[in-house]
Amino acid sequence: MWRVRNMFQIFLVFFLWDTIFANSQRIVFGYDRQKMLTYIFGLIIVRALVLSSKANEVGGDISRGDIINLLLKPISYVKYWLTRDLSSKGINLIFAVFETILLYFILRPDFFLQGNILLLLSFATSIVLAILIYFLLLFTIGLVPFWVPESAWGISFLMLVVVEFLSGALFPLDILPVSVQSIINFTPFPYLLFFPLQIYLGKVGTLIMLRGIGVSFLWLGVLWLLMRSVWFKGLKSYQAYGR
Repeated sequence: MWRVRNMFQIFLVFFLWDTIFANSQRIVFGYDRQKMLTYIFGLIIVRALVLSSKANEVGGDISRGDIINLLLKPISYVKYWLTRDLSSKGINLIFAVFETILLYFILRPDFFLQGNILLLLSFATSIVLAILIYFLLLFTIGLVPFWVPESAWGISFLMLVVVEFLSGALFPLDILPVSVQSIINFTPFPYLLFFPLQIYLGKVGTLIMLRGIGVSFLWLGVLWLLMRSVWFKGLKSYQAYGR
């Protein structure tokens, strides 16, 4: 059903921008028709790789007490969820490719194909960083039930709403006022979807691209340290609720 919802969302956004770009020569917010529609369709693949995640189930695992089953085994709890996370992304990527092909034959959009190898490699690097950043974000938030067991579902839902808006999943972030963009760029969210797609479309210069990748690495390090700190503190306070 998550995939079906994504399909409907793509349909709605596609027809919105298709109407805006009824005149193929029109430029809106620095995008022409080809690049805007490529951004919309690119979201299908990038969302499947980045935002499909099993880490949002960590909170429920803790609040139900199921975590104890894994803590008693000689495996890493973090690596266990990362493995499940990557497996989920693989399945969703298969669906996303099928959906993209299906929608292409239905809607017949103009696509922008990036041929610059350096940009494609940078795009792939930014995707890997985005996957790890989102995993650490969800995993860290999923640890809150160590202290507040009833909060598992509510916090995960709030996180998804924030990510949808601030990651560029609904619209390209550069249509917002520059002052708002500056604030959002200090958060990890634009580096999940918007920034990788900007690299693919060739809308960022080399310096901005390198700075964005550097900021992604910085957030990855910060979130890793934060996750470890919260994880060890949570284990000390855990009382096996539900068991």
